[in-house]
Amino acid sequence: MKNSLNRIVYVNGDYVKEENAVISVFDRGFIFGDGIYEVVPVINGKLVDKQYFLERLERSLAELSIAWPCCKEEYMAVMNQLIIKNNLKEGIVYSQVTRGVADRDFPFPNDTDSSFVAFTSVMNILNSPDIKTGISVITTADLRWKRRDIKSINLLGQVLAKQDAISKNAIEGWMVEDGKVTEGVSSSAYIVKDNLLITRPLSNSILPGIRRRTLLEISKSAGIDVNERLFTVEEAMAADEAFISSATTMALAVISIDGNKIGDGKPGPITQQLRALYQERMLKEASE
Repeated sequence: MKNSLNRIVYVNGDYVKEENAVISVFDRGFIFGDGIYEVVPVINGKLVDKQYFLERLERSLAELSIAWPCCKEEYMAVMNQLIIKNNLKEGIVYSQVTRGVADRDFPFPNDTDSSFVAFTSVMNILNSPDIKTGISVITTADLRWKRRDIKSINLLGQVLAKQDAISKNAIEGWMVEDGKVTEGVSSSAYIVKDNLLITRPLSNSILPGIRRRTLLEISKSAGIDVNERLFTVEEAMAADEAFISSATTMALAVISIDGNKIGDGKPGPITQQLRALYQERMLKEASE
């Protein structure tokens, strides 16, 4: 699916064509990466998992002492307007808030308004071809800062890790620190062993993924046992199943890690069950 070059985007109070969307060169997001972002999936023209997204957005802003650019209701209204203006049926809305425009200096500026931009992207969430085949991942060193729980726009570590994965013909990278898997470049990481779902516990070392939160709720409701603990690369390679979750994947099977086949090399039953239950939940929310 390709995105139109005539998208309408939102920039600090205005809806403009994307070729007319500009920000100041003195925006602290541009100069320092001083800001946060969110990605919310859209199904059947409706935002889903929106309440959890707002909670994480609020937390990230608070952790960086960045003011809301507007009230929550207006923030949501902007996202919904972008869906309407771009006739988006399935995909994502990306939104970003920075500390605003000020002369280049490290300390927080005084009396500066936050900057707020947002845009839509068309994506195939429900019927991606990767669902049936699963994906390959590689492991890569986790080079990021120590506050990974904040959804910061400072993503150079992820850029390098993703490029490492692509250069090795993989779809995703699993970042590794001290021999333990932290998370995917743009996803949360899970393994399944003897019907037990294993994923790293929340801490400053990983992003509190919204899909992760929802999947753990779904697992509990479905009677799937979950153990939130650290796991090694070796454990992952010996797992019965492995999968990732993100705003655009829900639950997507990992069939190989560093070229080593996981299980029988096909999407496993628990991964498929969780994806089906998650998709049912999203479709229900989109119909309300």
